[in-house]
Amino acid sequence: MQMRHGECKTVGSKLVAVTVSVDDDGTAQSCHISGDFFIESVSDAESHALLHDLERALISDDSLRSVLDAHPSCQIIGTDEIAIKTAYSRAVSSNLPPLAGAPAQRVGSPDAPNIPASINAQTKQPDKSSEYRERWNALKPQLTVIHDHPRTPDEQMAIDETWAREVAAGTRQPTIRLWEWAGPAVVIGRFQSAQDEVNLDIAKQLGFDVVRRCTGGGAMVIEPGNTITYSLYAPLDFVQGVSIEESYRLCDWWLVEALRELGLDVRFAGLNDIASQYGKIGGAAQRRFPVGSGGAVLHHVTMAYDIDAAKMSRVLNTSREKMSDKAVKSAVKRVDPMKSQTGLSREHIVEHLIDWFAA
Repeated sequence: MQMRHGECKTVGSKLVAVTVSVDDDGTAQSCHISGDFFIESVSDAESHALLHDLERALISDDSLRSVLDAHPSCQIIGTDEIAIKTAYSRAVSSNLPPLAGAPAQRVGSPDAPNIPASINAQTKQPDKSSEYRERWNALKPQLTVIHDHPRTPDEQMAIDETWAREVAAGTRQPTIRLWEWAGPAVVIGRFQSAQDEVNLDIAKQLGFDVVRRCTGGGAMVIEPGNTITYSLYAPLDFVQGVSIEESYRLCDWWLVEALRELGLDVRFAGLNDIASQYGKIGGAAQRRFPVGSGGAVLHHVTMAYDIDAAKMSRVLNTSREKMSDKAVKSAVKRVDPMKSQTGLSREHIVEHLIDWFAA
């Protein structure tokens, strides 16, 4: 039995990977879908059921569109059935042996174009600053802003989901929490494969805890003091009538305004990235928690402040496919810390973000 791995990145959006178990005559027996995409659903069980049914459909060569249509309460964001099918085909069609010591063979398709941005296309968005400002002005009187004390990686993951569920249940006020870390971590997205995304031996050797957050998105390498992270826990009413794609821009509107005051030409990029005139500075992830007629949206952002790029490149397994639509092919060069862009201390930037709400 061999394990093969195929990947496909939707241009300007997210990557989907399929790991396939293939018997000696080349017949696929089972597969597993992973990646840095997002799924919005009414429950974890619904998300898992959707992925399970997609995996079964790949093995039996059934219609993936039919599976998606059979799960109307789930919305997959950042990839689609074409990209999933492409990743699966790339895995099963490869006749190269598995790499020694690797969990699966990472196969892209260097001679074939990637899937175009069929979902979340990067089109010029209309300026909705006034609408976003109105929504934030309505939220601010209820909003609590907290500069949290340092927490362990496991605590960070747990508190994020707990506070979001409390806001959803109406037992906690809407809150902005700025994080502090008590230890180093590799944080992977809800649907990512740890062994595919992280060099687990190196991470352990360097003292990194590998933890999984409750939202989708990609892997991040964190050390105390090298990033700036915030979470927004807001009632679902805050994003009512706004598409999931647009809600990223709404939730980060305040951050863009605050960073522009520091002299950065900040803008939104792709589905969930934030960039300046110097390049990418951070990425966001999001998830909704429906509870009865209420509910909440959890939205969190991590910005690079002073990341050890060489260490990050050792800890993360970054495939060519993931970098295929980037102007710069090196994952190390893509790190563009806030420290070099602003010339300010991390403490100064965090204080500025907190003061923005009091202004």
